[in-house]
Amino acid sequence: MSNINKKKYAIGVFDSGLGGLTVVKELMRHLPYENIVYFGDTARVPYGTKSRESIIQFSKENVAVLLRHQVKMIVVACNTSSSLALPALKKTFDLPIVGVLDAGAKKAVALTRTRRVGVIATPATINSRAYPAKISRLDHSVKIWGQACPLFVPLAEEGWFDKEVTYAVAREYLDELKRARVDTLILGCTHYPLLKPVLKKVMGEKVVLVDSAEAVAAEVKELLNKDDLAHPLSGRACYKFLVSDEPKHFRRLAKRFLGYDIRNVRRCGGV
Repeated sequence: MSNINKKKYAIGVFDSGLGGLTVVKELMRHLPYENIVYFGDTARVPYGTKSRESIIQFSKENVAVLLRHQVKMIVVACNTSSSLALPALKKTFDLPIVGVLDAGAKKAVALTRTRRVGVIATPATINSRAYPAKISRLDHSVKIWGQACPLFVPLAEEGWFDKEVTYAVAREYLDELKRARVDTLILGCTHYPLLKPVLKKVMGEKVVLVDSAEAVAAEVKELLNKDDLAHPLSGRACYKFLVSDEPKHFRRLAKRFLGYDIRNVRRCGGV
């Protein structure tokens, strides 16, 4: 297959459910001509409480689903999969694969002034210690504090962005990071960007929030140009949304992540 044809292939994005739509939104913004196929593994969400072996297996199956839809690159929009399955995916599949974790870690190291970085994520991502490992490889002088924030996912999906319960949960979760005086906070779950106003208010204006969705979109753009795979700048981009279960529920909640209604969400078997 020539690169000319591959340029018109889609960017494949997968997540355990809805959260990866924050990555899709940034890809749309940074790369408006690129076709995108999104797969949300809604039948097996959440990944954050699953075993390493299960997450690796699910991630391989998700890539296999996307490969049926002419994709030229895979974006692992799930932080849990990115922290636990990325090496296995790169070893198994012969196409560029980018994870949100690496992109977020690089951006945090570039932005921190005091070398004190906080990470908030699912229990599985925090327990994997993948963020500290990656950050230490980039700059061993950076000190890292991690905090699992499992309740942020249901709060984001409920759309409770300005309720007192959300602020109370955020204050509880973020207390140790505030006491550690981190100056940079990685949002290590793709749901968390929806809670940015809450997180900013609780952490204070001086703390920089690193949105992995923004970071990975910039990295994808750079990689497509480097590999000569960027879509020709003409025509209208095509977006497909696939889920492993409950397409109506996905479609209803997707607007909170993308900012607009999506019409066609298809249930895709085979996982």
